[in-house]
Amino acid sequence: MAAIFLGTPAAAIPSLCALAQVDDIAVVITQPDRPMNRSAQAIASPVKVAAQQFGFRVEQPASELELLQILRESGASMGLVVAYGRILNPEILTSLDLGFVNVHFSLLPRWRGAAPVERAIAAGDERTGVTLMKIDEGLDTGPVLGELATDIAPDDTGGSLTARLAYLGSTLVDNALPEYLLGRRTPVPQIATGATHAGKLSKQEARLDTRGDASVAARLVRAFSPRPGAWVATDAGRLRIHNATETGPSLNPVGEIGRADGYVALALASGALRLEIVQPEGKPSMDAMAWMNGRRGESVVVIDQ
Repeated sequence: MAAIFLGTPAAAIPSLCALAQVDDIAVVITQPDRPMNRSAQAIASPVKVAAQQFGFRVEQPASELELLQILRESGASMGLVVAYGRILNPEILTSLDLGFVNVHFSLLPRWRGAAPVERAIAAGDERTGVTLMKIDEGLDTGPVLGELATDIAPDDTGGSLTARLAYLGSTLVDNALPEYLLGRRTPVPQIATGATHAGKLSKQEARLDTRGDASVAARLVRAFSPRPGAWVATDAGRLRIHNATETGPSLNPVGEIGRADGYVALALASGALRLEIVQPEGKPSMDAMAWMNGRRGESVVVIDQ
């Protein structure tokens, strides 16, 4: 018996390592190398780099037909999918005898879709987790093999929570997947209520609205860190906000970013954000007070949506 692993980002690597302890890996499949940021140079995915270091065969199919051919020729009986980045069509799903199992970073059926971690933080959820499920033709609707929960800490970001869930996912693979392969664990249908959709993130929705509430804005800053990054448009250019916390009402006018009692504050319609780490347009990230000192204390004004 052998398995195939399909994954792309760094968060998938712990599950790749766990699968190697559970079953022989016939091939690791990841997305093709792609340019990153403004560089024209194609960059290998984190999973590709790790798999090559481990000595696994790596394939990067550019089409569904190519993927299907690799699967059929692999000799594998099942596939493990962790943030692969492509929806598997019905023909692919039936190409392996035991089908495909997915590590999903939420407690299904809440937050089905592409960005469950960020959506959970942005919504103010207090708890999330990982689900190991059989993949069916729906969007994260397959029956469940197991789950592990974790609290969302007040200072969790999209990055820190993803890292913790990646570890929990590998634990699920290590503990629950062998039971499934041996026929001792049967997938259970998801509960019928409470489903929510976690759509892909966009840079536009990461733009903070000064007409809103500070607690919501603070959650968005955490949720969208490190990607795509919360930001505001100001009369001094775009300002990314990497770290900020909710604070009391600011004496500054709504939409102004300036000094306030020894820190830098963004005044909102309800409350204010205490800015800690910011990134002015065209410059590296820096301490918010250092940025303000560089402006000689001159405030900036946020441009309305």
